Amino acid sequence: MSPLPYEELAWADTPIGEISLRTRFDRLTGRQVHEVRLGEEYLMSSQFNATELALARLGMAEAPGRPLRVVVAGLGLGFTAHEALTDPRTTGLVVVELVGAVIDWHRRELVPDTRGLAVDPRCELVEADFFDLVRTGRCPAADVLLVDVDHSPDHLLAPGNGDFYGVAGLGAAAATLSVDGVLALWSDDPPDQHLVARLREVFEHARPEVVSFDNPITGATSACTVYVARSPRRA
Repeated sequence: MSPLPYEELAWADTPIGEISLRTRFDRLTGRQVHEVRLGEEYLMSSQFNATELALARLGMAEAPGRPLRVVVAGLGLGFTAHEALTDPRTTGLVVVELVGAVIDWHRRELVPDTRGLAVDPRCELVEADFFDLVRTGRCPAADVLLVDVDHSPDHLLAPGNGDFYGVAGLGAAAATLSVDGVLALWSDDPPDQHLVARLREVFEHARPEVVSFDNPITGATSACTVYVARSPRRA
C-alpha cells in the first residue's frame, strides 16, 4: 500500500465537528504545508497565508500610534495573531479560540511557521466562543479587534454566529473597543455593500479592502475581502 500523501499531526472531536491538523509536502511549490480540516472541508492552509497576514496588517495600520491591546477572534494556524505581535505597539494580545485542541497545537508547537506564539509573554490564548463573549458583554476590551472565524458573513461555521453581522452584533463588538478603536473582519467573499452599510451605522469610518494573491494551485489570482472599520459611534 502506498503511503498517505499527508501526515495527520493532531485530531479532535469538537462541537463543530471533527477537526484535524495535517502536514504534507507540496511538489508544486516545493514546501512543507500545514492544513486544517473540518471533516474533509479545508479551513485553512499555510500555503495561503496572505489573507491572514493582510487582516492583521490592515487592522493594525488603521490603529492609533500608541501602545495597543489587540484581540484576535479565531486562532487557526496563528498567522494573524503572530503578525499582530510583530507590531511594536502591541503590548497585549488575547486570542479567543472555540476549539481547545487548536490552542493545544500551538502550545505543543506543531505549526512551525508561527512557533513561539503561545509562549510570547504578551499573548494569552483563551478557549471560548467569541460570538458568545461579544453577545454577553464579556469580550476583552481592545484597541484593535481582528475577526477571522466564519468563511464569510453569509457562509458560517455555525448557524448561531449570524447575529454578529447585524447592526446589534457589530454594535456589541464596537462597545468593546476604545474610542478610536478598529475592527477588521475577514471574508472569503467579494465586498458586500450591505455589510459596509451596517458597519457605517456602528462606526464613523468603514470600508472593504480586496486582498489579491497568487494561487499556485490554480495558476491564477485569488482574492478575499477585509472590512476595516474605525472609531465606534457612541450613543
